Amino acid sequence: MSSSSEHPDATDDPQLGMQRPASRREFIGLAIGLFALVLLALRLVWVQGFDLSGRAASAENARLRQERLPALRGEIVDRTGAVMARSIQRYDIAVDQTLVQDIIMRNPDGTTRTVSVLETIQNLADILHISDDDVRDALDGDANFQYLFRSATPEQWNAVRELQLGYVTAEPVSQRSYPNGQLGGSVVGFMGGDGDALAGIELSQNDVLSGEDGSRTFEISADGVRIPVAPQDEVSAVDGGSVQLTIDRDVQYYAQEAVAARVKELDAEWGTAVVLRVSDGQVLALADSTMVDPNEPGRTENEGDYSPRAVAAAVEPGSTEKTLTASAAIEEGKAEPLSEVPVPAELTIDGQTFTDSFNHGAEDRTFAGIVADSMNTGTVEVGSRLSPEQRHTWLKNFGIGDLTGIEIPGETMGLLADWTAWDTRQQYTVLFGQGLSQSPLRTATIYQTVANDGVLVEPRVVLSTTDATGNTTQAPTPEPRRVISGETAAQVLEIMETVVTVGGAPDAAVEGYRVGGKSGTAEAPGDQGGYDGYTTSFVGMAPMEDPQYVVAVTLQRPKGDVRTIGASGVFSRIMGDVLKHYGVSPSTTEPVALDKFFGKDADRNDENRD
Repeated sequence: MSSSSEHPDATDDPQLGMQRPASRREFIGLAIGLFALVLLALRLVWVQGFDLSGRAASAENARLRQERLPALRGEIVDRTGAVMARSIQRYDIAVDQTLVQDIIMRNPDGTTRTVSVLETIQNLADILHISDDDVRDALDGDANFQYLFRSATPEQWNAVRELQLGYVTAEPVSQRSYPNGQLGGSVVGFMGGDGDALAGIELSQNDVLSGEDGSRTFEISADGVRIPVAPQDEVSAVDGGSVQLTIDRDVQYYAQEAVAARVKELDAEWGTAVVLRVSDGQVLALADSTMVDPNEPGRTENEGDYSPRAVAAAVEPGSTEKTLTASAAIEEGKAEPLSEVPVPAELTIDGQTFTDSFNHGAEDRTFAGIVADSMNTGTVEVGSRLSPEQRHTWLKNFGIGDLTGIEIPGETMGLLADWTAWDTRQQYTVLFGQGLSQSPLRTATIYQTVANDGVLVEPRVVLSTTDATGNTTQAPTPEPRRVISGETAAQVLEIMETVVTVGGAPDAAVEGYRVGGKSGTAEAPGDQGGYDGYTTSFVGMAPMEDPQYVVAVTLQRPKGDVRTIGASGVFSRIMGDVLKHYGVSPSTTEPVALDKFFGKDADRNDENRD
């Protein structure tokens, strides 16, 4: 028998006293194990020798936290700089209940001390000015997120942060404040609960008012406490710009109070007043009898309060449109203020019959006398000298059927059908403000045009904007557009003055000043079709020797006799306040002579006529 040395693949077998061959499987297993050890060694060398920055970066990232730094929304101010909207920085503080425990507080000298949960509860209660029980309830539980306190001041949050509580966090929020409440509220607008602009200047100027949020990145320790000595990165927030309005808060107050009182007196559905500066169309007031309180928009009973009705409501203007008809007829050479016009007791034309709001016989009237006593018959008699196409053209010339472009969402363009779509009656009723609709603001611009020597300047409510760096940009002024000649405008102003001095609106007079204007009454469309009640209005300007301001008042569905519930008294109150507020000197010249505006057979009557 051969010896073991002759068998290299053999192993010793104690029982047999000889060696057996090694298996191929054991060699493969040994090789795999050696290979794994080599890979592990290589990985260890790589991690510890070549990827130190990668591991450090990964560990650092695990400790990093990012905090949003919200930009403050810009202010909205009136023309004098009085604040109408501002933002206040606040914080919503929350806790992770699963992490609530005693904490180790690091002292400045390097020592530590233990702060119990009970002590923390007391500290938080003192800082936030709430009860210990409220804090305890917020900390007790197993929720990962639970609000502890909403709308904390920056000082309160800074004090909480100094407690170094790893389970307490805060979300910065911006709280909008409107110090004037309902005063001008529908003009200013308001914000939604999610921070979105929803109405008024807040919405139209959102790009200016909004800023850009910043961020702060910092490190925390394993127990969730911020490391005070660790470096931090911060990207500063860029606050929003401010918007200055043409609105005068004091004038807004006068107008709002006056129209609200009249609406209450007459139990009207609503009322609105517009105050314009003649020279440049700047809006000094857009006042409704009720306006939204931007601090609590959800409590507004009527959604119509969300936007100024002078901008958003389309109404038939009634006889206030006769000023436009007079301007067109005079400009086209169809009549002059002293042109005598035969006026029948009732006028029938193209099978359509028109009457006036007061009884009279056939008489000769001057055109000025017709407008002064608001006669539909005489207005149709003169206005029919214009072709239907001309009537439509002149309505469009004055902007009827078009937007003014004012910087408030929800503006209505009203309704003006093309002249080819007018029926037989409508082609005449448009001459005295029926069969079409427009906003009270658009009606006011007709009078601004006449008062401004025949030049229309579309109204604007934004005066300027100022960015976060303090650079102020004046808002562009709409391009002035001549509508009628200065000579025509002067003649129409004379007619407007007679309406107040000897015509149908003596209540519009303002003591010490020469005033002109025109009243209007039209049927108000009902919700279920047809008509329901009336829309009454008065629009005028002062002082007549140099018109500076226009005031337009509209009342919707007042209760009472339509011949005596005109808006002229409200106009007088507001215009008087405006003239005194701006220090306009009383008139020193006499009104236009009265007797020359009526035919010798005219039956003048001092009742309101629309």
